[in-house]
Amino acid sequence: MTEEMSSPDLPSSGATPDGRVAVVTDFAASDLFERTFREGMELVEETAAYLDGEGRRDSKLLSRSSALAYAGESMRLTTRLMQIASWLLVQRAVREGDMAASAACEARYRLAARKVEGEAPPPADLPIALVEYAVRAEKLYDRIHYLDRRMYVDATPPADAPNPVQSQFDRLSAAFGAPLQSELKPDVIREA
Repeated sequence: MTEEMSSPDLPSSGATPDGRVAVVTDFAASDLFERTFREGMELVEETAAYLDGEGRRDSKLLSRSSALAYAGESMRLTTRLMQIASWLLVQRAVREGDMAASAACEARYRLAARKVEGEAPPPADLPIALVEYAVRAEKLYDRIHYLDRRMYVDATPPADAPNPVQSQFDRLSAAFGAPLQSELKPDVIREA
């Protein structure tokens, strides 16, 4: 599961700024996390109940090729839900103090982007319930992947982090021995 959740283009655990830890901690304590966790775990339970009950009966009524497609789709669905549940459980561990927020920032806990291209649509004769669970899982995965990227990859560095634009102006000023006049407003420089 670690291979599916990590991505080589993400920062390693050593590159975790303190601001990111605060973002992770705040999210874990939020109502948004609570709702997302509840939605994810309910989807896992509903899907498992379907696959073990009604879905099993539905698959026996399919043609051989459709039954094979059903098996493949249910495996993809189960894998996707395991990835969702794993990510949510890491956030809950942070919330409950069982895991440090800095540990949750490690690359091995990141969700990989969902590969959309090349995925063929499921056959038309698959049970509609299976297709609906798959669609719900993909939508939830996309939302959680967005949260994952915002919290762990794209999180804003702390306000006291050095501004690269201002530092370049300072270096130029030092090189020329006179202060340079920046035409950028100070607020723009801080935001860069």
